[in-house]
Amino acid sequence: MTRDKRIHLAWFLGHGFGVSDWRSPWHGTGGHDWMRPDFHQDFARSLERACFDYLIIEDSSFVCDAYGQSSEIYLSNAMTVPKHDPAVLASVMLLATRRLGVVPTLTVTEYPPFLLARLVATLDGLSAGRAGWNIVTGSSDRAAQNYGKDAQPPHDLRYDMAQEMTDLVKQLWGSWEPDSIRADIAAGVFAEHTKVNPVDFSGTYFTSRGPLNTAPSPQGRPALVQAGGSARGREFAARNADSVIASANTPEMMKEYRDDVRARAAAAGRDPDEIKILFLITPYLGETTAEARDRKARHDDEAWQHPERGLAGMGFITDIDFSGYDVDTPLGQLQTTFSTNGHQSSLALRLGKGEQATLREVAAGGYAFEPVGTPAEVADQVDTIMSEVGGDGLLFNVSPLNRRTIAEITDGLVPELQARGLSRTRYDHPHLRGNLRAF
Repeated sequence: MTRDKRIHLAWFLGHGFGVSDWRSPWHGTGGHDWMRPDFHQDFARSLERACFDYLIIEDSSFVCDAYGQSSEIYLSNAMTVPKHDPAVLASVMLLATRRLGVVPTLTVTEYPPFLLARLVATLDGLSAGRAGWNIVTGSSDRAAQNYGKDAQPPHDLRYDMAQEMTDLVKQLWGSWEPDSIRADIAAGVFAEHTKVNPVDFSGTYFTSRGPLNTAPSPQGRPALVQAGGSARGREFAARNADSVIASANTPEMMKEYRDDVRARAAAAGRDPDEIKILFLITPYLGETTAEARDRKARHDDEAWQHPERGLAGMGFITDIDFSGYDVDTPLGQLQTTFSTNGHQSSLALRLGKGEQATLREVAAGGYAFEPVGTPAEVADQVDTIMSEVGGDGLLFNVSPLNRRTIAEITDGLVPELQARGLSRTRYDHPHLRGNLRAF
């Protein structure tokens, strides 16, 4: 029997939701088109045509001012802002598709559990079972201040809160039993009241009586997605996620991460095969090898010449102001130890180049799998690395985002993956969780 080599494909829609392309000669998002639904719906249809499992919508609810204690670099360059509300954007994309999963990011420290559970359940019901929740714990004090708090809780405490909230949200989703709706006209009964149950949840951080006042999920419950890089994050992902997204740029790092999360899942009593781990990929494509290499070289040169943009991006995820440091001084000579209450694993990955590395190198470095070549050459590289890692899939993170870069993936690279039996040519299931478990 031939082994199923297929991998799962997803797309990470982050940063400025397409507005990052505002300076590109390849128009199609520009500075204003991103505000209209057409681009986002066309984007979602393209992913569905290529049989992607899901699209994840990143979020942050603040205007960053970490770099130089000013928002100038972020607003001038459309870095991390502006953004639509991810739940509203998810509804626009789900409306335009029939099989693609759409997963908005909703933050534990910003949503009451009942509101979040009802919102995602509504998306899931109206899309016939294609919605999910990307569980994030929050990282920026600026976001906390927008919600009336002084700062984010400590890193590990946020994961305690996330676990309790996830437990509560799942109970709220399950408060209507699967066969609770009878819609029996003759008997005059719509829903069986004995099968719609209060939750009566009282935890350390959250309480809710329940039940939800919306219908049960078509897929049992919406899909759960999570990105956990730290030890605490990996443990949380292993216990809860249907799909995990991770950043690693070597097959050794990918394999270590995947093996670790799967081992943690088994220790928690889960079947590791239920968890699909997707690694970030940023491909550089061209019609020829030389064209692809030139594209990558131009990107790297831009990053090297403008380290302030990369450092501002690091400030966004860590709340650290890197503006006052000499970018060409080795890390070991900076006379400081960088620490964060934000994305700890992301900071560790970026600073893990060694004491001789400079902040310029750190800012210019890539933290995803970055294959370079023609679609056929990149497909071969994907085949090699996924075989070495063992699976489970890839999460595309491509910038600038415009119709050209989307088509290069969906109409260029994906057909090459399909020709090698590496990605699906049709959806196996009408529901997101079903497609994640298909192989």
